[in-house]
Amino acid sequence: MDLYEYQAKELFAAHGVPVLAGRVATTPAEAREIATELGVPVVIKAQVKVGGRGKAGGVKVAPGPASAEEIAEQILGMDIKGHTTNSVLVETAQVVSEEYYLAFLLNRAERTFLTMCSAAGGMDIEEVAATRPDDLVRLPIDPNVGVDIETARKLVTDAKLPAQVVEAAAETVVRLWQVFVKEDATLVEVNPLAATQDGRIIALDGKVTLDDSADFRHPEHERFVDVAAEDPLEARAKEKGLNYVKLDGSVGIIGNGAGLVMSTLDVVAYAGEGFAGSPRPANFLDIGGGASAEVMANGLEIILSDPSVRSVFVNVFGGITACDAVADGVVSAFRLLEGRGEAVSRPLVVRLDGNNAELGRRILAEAALPGVELVDTMDDAARRAAELAAVGV
Repeated sequence: MDLYEYQAKELFAAHGVPVLAGRVATTPAEAREIATELGVPVVIKAQVKVGGRGKAGGVKVAPGPASAEEIAEQILGMDIKGHTTNSVLVETAQVVSEEYYLAFLLNRAERTFLTMCSAAGGMDIEEVAATRPDDLVRLPIDPNVGVDIETARKLVTDAKLPAQVVEAAAETVVRLWQVFVKEDATLVEVNPLAATQDGRIIALDGKVTLDDSADFRHPEHERFVDVAAEDPLEARAKEKGLNYVKLDGSVGIIGNGAGLVMSTLDVVAYAGEGFAGSPRPANFLDIGGGASAEVMANGLEIILSDPSVRSVFVNVFGGITACDAVADGVVSAFRLLEGRGEAVSRPLVVRLDGNNAELGRRILAEAALPGVELVDTMDDAARRAAELAAVGV
């Protein structure tokens, strides 16, 4: 889960990372009220989960309450790279002498953690890495050792931060590492990490990505979920414990196992190129290795709730999940939806292989569900699903 800047700074403050005073406003009047309370010049910052806010005009200084209200009115509702600004952070303006960059992230290729630091903060780090690679220090972090003050001093010294801020910067690095570890994050990034004229270090910005797999350890993270921005289908799927991601196509996808589902997406996208409108996958849905008939029914219910879906491809290789359980799930889903007065009107193409495949096919054949077609191979099933989506049967 990606956090908004104000949420990231809430975590920073909880772990002793210096941040500026400020609050979130969702209306221009609230922005004026907060600026009045702070009593100093403020910065109005669009709260969107994307970079480039400053270049897009989403970050502006307001010398007083009246201008804060006016600027907030300009920024609220602004579209920044496809993200609508629904709130702004009204924060104390701070004069800084230098800007640095710091990040902790998960290095998947090396299966460890990585920290990056640069004295060239305040600009696109990708540009620094591409044009001035020596200015970006990369240091692998052993998760069993972590980051102590000595490691932090080495990092900021190697990054050529000025000697007068090394101690303050090192202490902040250690605290940001605590955010990364204790909050189960996969990314903690500060750009810029700023130095003031009196030698203080402040996190002027913050990007944090939390590991959803660790949610069970952090029930308090539920407060960070942006319900308004969450896709309604994804929210419903999450409530049912489904691993579902909404895409922009017209062929609903159900499979068991992430690898099989990813392959199915590719096969359907390729098959769709041969038909009018080039039908593409409408979703990612992995019902898992030990999914029950109930899980299958829930998944099918979610997919058929998507009005953009014109056909559904159920692609299952029976292993832990036996094909007869999948077939029972399809039948259960039809009965469930029909019982609600929501008869299934879109075709399903089903390919079953592996454990109890013959039994699963027999269950579906005997059920004689309207619009359900059994296809033997993955490629043929993908083509048929794309064809049905193209003609809108």
